Amino acid sequence: MKKLLFFFSVLLVFFSFTGAKHPYHVGSVEINYNQKSKTFEVTGRFFLDDLENGLNTKYGKSLHFNDPKFKAQLNESLKNYAAEYFKLKANNKFLNVNYVGYEEDHESVNIYLESEKIEAPKKVEAAVSFLYNLFDDQINIVHIIVNGERKSEKLTYPNRYLFQQF
Repeated sequence: MKKLLFFFSVLLVFFSFTGAKHPYHVGSVEINYNQKSKTFEVTGRFFLDDLENGLNTKYGKSLHFNDPKFKAQLNESLKNYAAEYFKLKANNKFLNVNYVGYEEDHESVNIYLESEKIEAPKKVEAAVSFLYNLFDDQINIVHIIVNGERKSEKLTYPNRYLFQQF
């Protein structure tokens, strides 16, 4: 399983730097518990064209990354999109997750989220369905890290739920 997750991570990085259309619809989501702030810091990484198409399809707009005039609209759309397609629960309590912002490069986009505070998570549950509104072959590789312990899982459409014990 770890070899498979590593393979998909390598594919994501490899195709991030090519100009060709990528043959896989894959993204990654890292859910990292920060002991100092007692929050989960979440980073989602997706192909720029996939996320752009997902937002435009969902909201019926024509938004474009790498164009500063769309920044405010992209922030609003990503905030709403993340709220709908990402849910987090720890110790049997749903957590409020706030949109922090995004960064883009030529081929990919990182979305940043942060949860409300939670003490010592033992069980972490997530619902991750980014880009399921666009692709029926979407794969989201999810990494959950608590106290330095990393657990990873591959979610393939339509599967969106996972949980890990720490």
